[in-house]
Amino acid sequence: MPTADVAVVGGGPAGAAAAITLARAGRDVLLVDKARFPRDKCCGDGLTASALRQLDALGLDPRDVASWQPVQDVWLRSPSGRSVAYPLPRDGGAFAVVARRSDLDAALLDVARAEGVKVFDGHGLWAAEWLPGDDTIRLLVDGLGTVTARYAIGADGMWSPLRKALGATDEAGYLGEWHAFRQYFNGVDGPAATQMWVWFEPDLLPGYAWSFPLPGGRANVGFGIQRRPGSPTRAMKEQWVDLLSRSHVRHALGAGCAEGPHKAWPIPARVHNTSLAAASGRALFVGDAARATDPMTGEGIGQALHTGVDAAAAILAAGAARPLAAAARYQREVRRNLAVDNRLAAALSRALRHRKGARGAIRLSGLTSWTRRSFARWLFEDYPRALVATPYRWRRGALSSPGAFHEADASPHTVGRDR
Repeated sequence: MPTADVAVVGGGPAGAAAAITLARAGRDVLLVDKARFPRDKCCGDGLTASALRQLDALGLDPRDVASWQPVQDVWLRSPSGRSVAYPLPRDGGAFAVVARRSDLDAALLDVARAEGVKVFDGHGLWAAEWLPGDDTIRLLVDGLGTVTARYAIGADGMWSPLRKALGATDEAGYLGEWHAFRQYFNGVDGPAATQMWVWFEPDLLPGYAWSFPLPGGRANVGFGIQRRPGSPTRAMKEQWVDLLSRSHVRHALGAGCAEGPHKAWPIPARVHNTSLAAASGRALFVGDAARATDPMTGEGIGQALHTGVDAAAAILAAGAARPLAAAARYQREVRRNLAVDNRLAAALSRALRHRKGARGAIRLSGLTSWTRRSFARWLFEDYPRALVATPYRWRRGALSSPGAFHEADASPHTVGRDR
């Protein structure tokens, strides 16, 4: 019967971040995931400054991520058709990168293995049990049998099997706040071959379409729409064909053509009113299982990494015998930081529901070179969304921190820690 101090369910960024943090502190960590890595993951593949700094701190070496593509500018197109380039810093590290999740997640899981985490990919969770008063939680895992641990961390997605097994689901039929749709393209020879594009299409607001560049003339292209219960929406497949036929999208992609199947997925973005713990604190939920995605951009990797690290830190601070303290600390950290940022993002997203709001946002943010630079850093989470409104997070240099991997060039062939 396998045992561990902490069992992590899910090997994506949230689970890997939690496992690495715990293993570095000397804890015995076991991680399981039903998929075998590398595996494809529906995602826009974009990495913000916040996510990149977390990956840097966790020990990821960009040279291990084959599709690592640094980006220096993001182009936004207003519903009126006006396009504005927003520049990110040209030196001081990486502030925006695109990397396929199949490459990124596998590389981060390799970091976990190197730190001593016992990784069992291809082993899914079947059931979980905790009885009041127990000082352990038991997980039934395919191919491993019963795994006993002091804590379990659910990093197993929006419809978390661990959450369900413990009876901690707090809303039947939950479908997320957003839906996204993406497909990879090859042979891209238009501006999108090297530039990151975001199109605020009138019929998608407050959602948007995107094209994020990847090496070798490839791109991740897709769109996201807000889910509105009770409101009819066009089929995403139909919308996709329509979007790809638009002249400005075709111009950006050039001769690019779709490769492989398109995929759609829901996006959970309500961490501010989601239960983050179960089993009297013996189970903590992170990433999509915590519904931590940014409600304005749909970005979830940075949020996943932060929640994974925060959950691990709470367990380390509380110790094995104080699960309620661990749960309280973790929930307090999320409520004071990520939840505040996401509430602001949700409010701003409401302003983008109409053409006037989207046009006004791009017009104001694009007024001067200073506003364009500042907006780009804010958009890519170079600092917390609601930093100005949370004085307890103020620190010297908060608005001008260097990017990730700043001790070397941001190229995948030259970036990395000394080994």
